[in-house]
Amino acid sequence: MNPTNSSGDEILRTERLVVCKLTDQDAAFILELLNEPAFLRFIGDRGVRNIENAHAYLENGPFNSYKVNGFGLWRVDLIQGREPVGMCGLLKRDGLQDIDIGYAYLARHWSKGYASEAAQAVRDYAFEVLGVNRLVAITDPLNVGSMHVLEKIGMKFDHKLRLSPNSEEVNLFVIGEKS
Repeated sequence: MNPTNSSGDEILRTERLVVCKLTDQDAAFILELLNEPAFLRFIGDRGVRNIENAHAYLENGPFNSYKVNGFGLWRVDLIQGREPVGMCGLLKRDGLQDIDIGYAYLARHWSKGYASEAAQAVRDYAFEVLGVNRLVAITDPLNVGSMHVLEKIGMKFDHKLRLSPNSEEVNLFVIGEKS
């Protein structure tokens, strides 16, 4: 992981990827990503059906998290050509005590190691830059690919839980020590 300075929207770089803040110009990318079949199946329908919905998602989700928490979901670009391939970042969910690492990628960019590469860099950023001592992640119990990414970056399955009384059960993965 190579943290960058505070100029611009770039958060960090890896060997092949740039992780940066989402901007208003990312609405079309968000519209595509949030309507991927795997996103809808494993993460959930965010009701983003047009560019206006995508702008609202950005404002109420990532942009609000940047303001409130100082982190959030970030866009993941290929260094070569700066093409957006997905998003990866840190979340503070109401149903979880710890900071949560989350990610989603366009299906055409799967199986290239981008998810693991970015997640490892974001994990390191959380520990080294933000000073957290424990990270969690949640996955749908059927999302084998996502669980593989979490295991690859050193996270271990801890237990199943529900984020709210009416929600489906998810798998909780953990890395680090409880403070």
